[in-house]
Amino acid sequence: MDWDKLRIFHAVADAGSLTHAGDALHLSQSAVSRQIRALEESLNATLFHRHARGLILTEQGELLFDATRAMNQRLEAAVARIRDSKEEVFGELRVTTTTAFGSLWLAPRLPKLYEKYPDLKIDLMLEERVLDLPMREADVAIRMKEPSQADLIRKRLMDVHMRLYATPRYLEEHGIPETLEDMSKHRLICQNTSSAQVSAGAALVQELLTYEVKSLLTVNNYFGVLQAVLHDLGIGVLPDYVTQDFPEVQRVLPDAESKDIPVFLAYPEELRASKRIEAFRDFVTEELIAQRRKA
Repeated sequence: MDWDKLRIFHAVADAGSLTHAGDALHLSQSAVSRQIRALEESLNATLFHRHARGLILTEQGELLFDATRAMNQRLEAAVARIRDSKEEVFGELRVTTTTAFGSLWLAPRLPKLYEKYPDLKIDLMLEERVLDLPMREADVAIRMKEPSQADLIRKRLMDVHMRLYATPRYLEEHGIPETLEDMSKHRLICQNTSSAQVSAGAALVQELLTYEVKSLLTVNNYFGVLQAVLHDLGIGVLPDYVTQDFPEVQRVLPDAESKDIPVFLAYPEELRASKRIEAFRDFVTEELIAQRRKA
């Protein structure tokens, strides 16, 4: 099997276009097309369905793409381990976490990390889907539950609670609720219970909705909930880690909160010696210690 043809096939399958793959590989479209035809001839199989909007993998193409994707991930892991054998902290670090934690807590603190390690390149992937660390979809993850995948090193960072917050301006105009029954007089801002979120947060919202709230605004992430709260729209269900960075919101109904939500940092066993992982892990740990001291 010609490794170079496999490399070109992988780029085309990943991009879904001969033109885009050629741009990524610094090859002409005709050169990429010739290599794909030669690979198909050597395998005696059609790898792509061709149509006006681009290329779609055939069943045989999907099988080959699964193989080249695994090869590519293993090569990336090998390159990362070779680079991390040095003392310097540099290169790309792919970090995955939830939209809320990444945008509200992590991203505002990253300037400190870049100040210490200016040659570090961070690819921050914010989504609720749990990426596969052993398959190298990401290098390190911060998640709101303990990872279940094998061959991962994990560290419990803290516990988070979902609580109720509002601005003083809103409370001055609409009054401060004293009991959960008082929520019937207010607008609740929260995630829809059917959207992707931790079960403890959804359970708190379900409980609050039993009190026949006056008005409801649902947003599919906590960043949107926070923005609505900051603009005095109502009382929002938010993770407690936002309170230090947004002192303009205050807690209401102190007895209303979710169960403990454990936060874990995890990375593959094969990256145990990674200087980039070590630097990121120590940075997150130091920031959390500083936050607890401030609190």
